[in-house]
Amino acid sequence: MKPRISVITLAVEDLERSLRFYRDGLGLATEGIIGTEFEHGAVAFFDLQPGLKLAIWPRASLAHDSGVALHPPSPTEFTLGCNFASREEVDAVMAKAAGAGAAIAKRAGGTFWGGYAGYFLDPDGHLWEVVWNPHMPLAD
Repeated sequence: MKPRISVITLAVEDLERSLRFYRDGLGLATEGIIGTEFEHGAVAFFDLQPGLKLAIWPRASLAHDSGVALHPPSPTEFTLGCNFASREEVDAVMAKAAGAGAAIAKRAGGTFWGGYAGYFLDPDGHLWEVVWNPHMPLAD
């Protein structure tokens, strides 16, 4: 198997609120909410890097589509990590997230492995790591 992850879907409680957070607050490109003509179909996609999109989809719709019962969400199940080119970029993104309404879980600072990172929670409690890793240079 050769994995090709093309969409990361986050289950959200309030689609409109999450759309505003990611589009207006963080500035991610999107066409907005689509699929409203279908029961359980309303979703929004955001362009990340070539070949990768972020989707936000109501938790109830994801549970319905997957056949998995709703469970209480936990912010420590996984993180979404974004690598940046400098400490200054990390600080700027953390400030932008806070300004958009994110809860800062851990202020950006030096890491034990020589990098610089911070964490924020989106409106639904999804944990994002914002990081500069000197051992993982960016391709672009």
